[in-house]
Amino acid sequence: MANPKRLYELLLDYCSSDAVVDNLMIGLVWTVCQSQGKATAGLAMSPGHATRTLAWSGSLVGKPVTDLAAWITEWDPFKATVAMAAINSCINARPLPESLALDCHDEHANLAVFDYFLPQLQGKHVVVIGRYPGIERYQDKMLLTVLERQPTAADLPDSACEFLLPQADWVFLTGSSITNKTFPRLTELAAHATTVLMGPTVPWLPQLHEFGIDYLAGVEVVDPQALYHTAAQGGGVRIFNNGLRYRIAELAPQRSISWLKQQIADCFAEKSQLTTAMEQWYGAGNKARFPQYSLLDQLNSRLSRLDTSFKSLWDNYAAG
Repeated sequence: MANPKRLYELLLDYCSSDAVVDNLMIGLVWTVCQSQGKATAGLAMSPGHATRTLAWSGSLVGKPVTDLAAWITEWDPFKATVAMAAINSCINARPLPESLALDCHDEHANLAVFDYFLPQLQGKHVVVIGRYPGIERYQDKMLLTVLERQPTAADLPDSACEFLLPQADWVFLTGSSITNKTFPRLTELAAHATTVLMGPTVPWLPQLHEFGIDYLAGVEVVDPQALYHTAAQGGGVRIFNNGLRYRIAELAPQRSISWLKQQIADCFAEKSQLTTAMEQWYGAGNKARFPQYSLLDQLNSRLSRLDTSFKSLWDNYAAG
């Protein structure tokens, strides 16, 4: 099993940015974060319960995105959700990986991922973490089991994962498992299955292959404003027809290597630009600390972890 803390360290690495929060909305179903100067947004599924006691309400706009991202290790579900949306707002501002855009224009756009994989799922033992509205339409096409934290009569409780995931052929894992910290254990249990991490909460990280993820089924934000307003007005599955679409990225070794190489090149370019700016800062006679020193330090950490991931994948791929 990969170190469970590593995933959250990687998420924070990808949020190395000096951006500040422009809009933050915790909607009925989706939480959306928009950063100033970024023509995109980040999402996370909102906690499934209401609260009146968020001490920080009204104070987050204008804060550095990194301040919110730091909450990703919190156990408070609202803080962790805000953090995940903030992190995704940074990740989504970067180029997406090589991936396939899915048609998300019909009434079942939220199920486009299952439609895409359906030919491979026929007759297979398929476990889905989380009930997706309308998923019962596949019941007669596969041996389908849905696990839910708040199960309906058609579901099994999430504790059944200990028994069912090791026997599954395919596992569809909700991206919100990262937010609620069940991801490390679920991926360990699903080690022998083909595993798809899916949903608007999914972060586009090539290193997710280290945790046994075979496919990322994340989203591309195509209209940030439409997405924001739809989520603010109840959201739900309507966001798939208003502002975003699913994309599928296979985390095959060669693709992950290429993706990591591009990430390393981009990160190195950011680091070089900041290093030059720092040299000019001190060259101009400034005695105070370089204003973006902390960002440069974050980039160094991210570059180091990217390099480690690349070397590990390259060694394993070459050995295979």
